[in-house]
Amino acid sequence: MTKIKKEKSTTEEEAGATERSYQDLIANINPIANPLASRKLSKKLYKCVKKAAKLKQIRRGVKEVQKFINKGETGIVVLAGDTLPIDVYCHLPVMCEDRNLPYAYIPSKVDLGSSAGSKRPTCVIMIKPHDEYKESYDECLEEVSALPKPL
Repeated sequence: MTKIKKEKSTTEEEAGATERSYQDLIANINPIANPLASRKLSKKLYKCVKKAAKLKQIRRGVKEVQKFINKGETGIVVLAGDTLPIDVYCHLPVMCEDRNLPYAYIPSKVDLGSSAGSKRPTCVIMIKPHDEYKESYDECLEEVSALPKPL
């Protein structure tokens, strides 16, 4: 009695099929997900999160981000637009606006978690500034700050 190994080609096809387009992801976002990052800005934010995660310069999760916003830490707050229920993190944009922190929504919590280097989906990440990725951080900061704030 031996186990039968699955062929790699079938698993690769399944992995390719699970990746969804930006338009598909936008269809599943919350009504409060405003300002929503464009496709281009989303990719820049994912790259910046990836660089920050390598240097341990991120805060991940609602509790941790909320704690460090209250302590006065600065950075870019990235929220996932497809988190349900919205009561989990709907207070964070108000906190960011009170402390003049830039924030943006991206369409997928799964992509946000994977860019942070974990298999677990994440609904909120704060990217802290650091000298090693200063260029991409400043670029993201400028674009996120330029997004129109909700009324």
